[in-house]
Amino acid sequence: MNYQIQENCLTIYLPRELDHHNAEEIRKLSDQLIERNHIKHVIFDFKETNFMDSSGIGVIMGRYKQVSLLGGEVWASHTNERMRKILLMSGVTKIMQIYEEEKCV
Repeated sequence: MNYQIQENCLTIYLPRELDHHNAEEIRKLSDQLIERNHIKHVIFDFKETNFMDSSGIGVIMGRYKQVSLLGGEVWASHTNERMRKILLMSGVTKIMQIYEEEKCV
């Protein structure tokens, strides 16, 4: 998993396919990073992502639950039309903002 940390913001650069094969690794590493670095804001960068299944939705939901307890937020950036449609249909857009550019508070 590729990522970047700036102050209390974690950007996760998602792979081409976010599915059950890689969701667990992303979940474990992001949880460790959030805890260790006192992260309050998580950005999921979809620039390279063309596919996401329910495991990917679970990754987003779990990180949202984790940072929302700290008063933080979750964002999506660089989403293509297909990813925006998946996020909208899954209901995830009710808990996260979609930005075209990276944004960190």
